[in-house]
Amino acid sequence: MDYKKVTGRIFDIQRFSIHDGVGIRTIVFLKGCVLRCKWCCNPESQEYKIETMMVQGKPKIIGRDVTVEEVLKEVEKDRAYYNRSGGGLTLSGGESLCQPEFTKALLYGSKEIGINTAMESMGCADYKVIEGILPYLDNYLLDIKHMNPDKHKAFTGRSNELMLENAKKIAKSGMTNLVIRIPVIPTFNATSEEIADIAKFANSLQGVKKLHLLPYHRLGQDKYEGLGRSYPMDHIVPMEQEYIEMLLDVAKKSCDLECQIGG
Repeated sequence: MDYKKVTGRIFDIQRFSIHDGVGIRTIVFLKGCVLRCKWCCNPESQEYKIETMMVQGKPKIIGRDVTVEEVLKEVEKDRAYYNRSGGGLTLSGGESLCQPEFTKALLYGSKEIGINTAMESMGCADYKVIEGILPYLDNYLLDIKHMNPDKHKAFTGRSNELMLENAKKIAKSGMTNLVIRIPVIPTFNATSEEIADIAKFANSLQGVKKLHLLPYHRLGQDKYEGLGRSYPMDHIVPMEQEYIEMLLDVAKKSCDLECQIGG
């Protein structure tokens, strides 16, 4: 099959991003996710189906089917910026692994035309799926949300055993740029003990050099209303910068990794 003709479902393409990977990047947001994180800032990504969301009082169609060729034409527009900054294509969502054929074809196609690749993911899939895309992935931005399976399930809808096991396998695969990212969420994992536990686990993974703390924010709250849904974290306020910096210090003392806020 011609990889350029492989079709997938996305809901946005964001150009000129300086997050989710090194340098200036184009982020492709894929539809569909296996988790239902209570703090999710992209609730429109969760369902694979095409939806209608009210945005500033007007209905907006969320989700469209595209070919790899169409996406790469958009990504290639900013090649000059990637070359100067070390940037490239980042896949996000949702969970890219929910569309494995499309994800693999996009990453393969990007490498074919000489563009750096990254993927932001929870690693929640059969490892054979992950193993199939690793050869075409330059940067894996892997979320580790909690070490306790029961608390993980209570806040995301699924336990974490598969994700933690996959993290170990990805690290052992020889992936040279595996970054562990922790979404820091009040009432879920924003204590010294919980951050320390995740940092220690990250430190045990072969080849991991970086740990990013991603502080909770409420930027996606209006989307829930637009989808006709209630926001599960409406009683939670963002943490003070001083508190986040304290957790950063905890992470640094719990591992030998390069730790930072954001990324």
